[in-house]
Amino acid sequence: MARHIYPCPLRWSDMDAFGHVNNVTFLRYLEEARVDFMWRLAPGNGSDAFTGGVVVARHEIDYLKPLVHRHSPVTVETWVTEIKAAYLTLRYEIKDEDALYVRAATRIVPYDLDQSRPRRVSPEEEKFLTEYLEPDPVKKGAGKAAAKSGRSAGGAGSGGGVGGAERPEGAVAV
Repeated sequence: MARHIYPCPLRWSDMDAFGHVNNVTFLRYLEEARVDFMWRLAPGNGSDAFTGGVVVARHEIDYLKPLVHRHSPVTVETWVTEIKAAYLTLRYEIKDEDALYVRAATRIVPYDLDQSRPRRVSPEEEKFLTEYLEPDPVKKGAGKAAAKSGRSAGGAGSGGGVGGAERPEGAVAV
């Protein structure tokens, strides 16, 4: 199981009036790491993986400790916790050798820019993503609890998409 490691520089303008990195700026850090992962690392040797486009359907961020400006970068670790037919989930940690500042997750939907609609994860993309796949520690036991309650582990919004594709929670049909 591999994780993508992205050294993310901090900028003076990242700080807010309270002297720490603004909460919205952490979304930019996640974006920088995600772009590096999906568009620099994934395509590799002439591959067209992810070049058709993707959209963000959901972000979750847990802010664990304030981060203040300094000259050394923070590390953004990115890995995959879920690969479905029509979406994937990335998890992140923003940290350094002394502290963990943020834990986050992003639901990504592959998107066909020419057709202006969601598309399925391609076999090539799935192969790449599988190299970074780790079980989601947050969802461990979710299937067992859902089975006891009679619900599917996917919860509301995990099925019934256009053309049989799963529609992730929070995604909007376009």
